[in-house]
Amino acid sequence: MTIIENFFATIGQAYFWFLSILKALGDFAIFEWHLLPLYVTRPYRIKESLQQIVIAGIGSAGVIILTGTFTGMVEAVQLYQGFHEFGAENLMGYPIFISIFRELGPVFAGLMLTSRAISAMAAELGTMRVTEQIDALDTLAVNSKKYLIIPRVIATTISLPLLIILFDSFGAMSAYLISVYALEVNRTEFLNTINMYLDLSDILTGVLKGFVFGFLVGSIGTYIGYNAGGGARGVGEATTNAVVLGSITVFVMDYFLSSLFLILGW
Repeated sequence: MTIIENFFATIGQAYFWFLSILKALGDFAIFEWHLLPLYVTRPYRIKESLQQIVIAGIGSAGVIILTGTFTGMVEAVQLYQGFHEFGAENLMGYPIFISIFRELGPVFAGLMLTSRAISAMAAELGTMRVTEQIDALDTLAVNSKKYLIIPRVIATTISLPLLIILFDSFGAMSAYLISVYALEVNRTEFLNTINMYLDLSDILTGVLKGFVFGFLVGSIGTYIGYNAGGGARGVGEATTNAVVLGSITVFVMDYFLSSLFLILGW
C-alpha cells in the first residue's frame, strides 16, 4: 500500500473505532435509562441489597484498611523528603491529610472496590447469562434487572462512601504515626496546620465522590456482566472489561468532580 492508502486506512480505522465507542456509550445510556424507574418501584429488594452490601462493602473492608494504612505511610515518607529540603517538615500535616481526604481516599477505594467487588459481580452475572439462569428468571416472570442489577448498584453506591471514610481514617492515622514517631516531626505543629487549614468540605468532597464512583462502577460492572455472552471466554472478557472500564471511569470522573468542586469553591 502507498503512503496515501495507509493514511486513509488509518483514518477509516480511527473513525470506525470512534463510532464503536459512541455506540457502546449509547447502548449503556439507554440500558441505564430504562433501569431508573426500577429504583423506586416495588418490590424494593431490601434483603438482596443488604446481602450485596455485606459482600461488596464489608468484604472489601480488609483490603481498604491495608491499602489506606500503607498509603498514609508512603505519603508521610514522600512528603517529608520534599518538605525537609526547605526545613518545613513540621508543616506537612495539612498537605498529607487533604491529599488523602480529597483524592487518594476516593480514588484508591474506588479502584479497590472495582478490583474486588465489581469484577466478582461481572463474573457472577456473566456466568448466569451464559448458563441461561437469567433467561429462566425472565421466564418465571421475575424481573431479572430488578432482582439482579438494582441491589448490586445500590450496594456499591452505599458501600463506597463508607469504605472511603474507612480508608481516610487509617490513612490519616498511619501518616500521623509515621510522621511523629518515625520521622520525629513536631507533633504540635503537625496538628496545628491541620486544625488551621483543614475544613469539613475537604472530607465531604471525597465522600461525595464515593457516591458517584460507587453508582457508576456498579452500573458498569452489572451492565457488562448482564450482557455477557460467548461461554466461559465471554465471562472472562466481561470480567476484564468491567475492571478496566470501571477503573478508567474512576479516574475520569475524579477529574471532572475535582474541577466542579474547584469551581464551586468547595
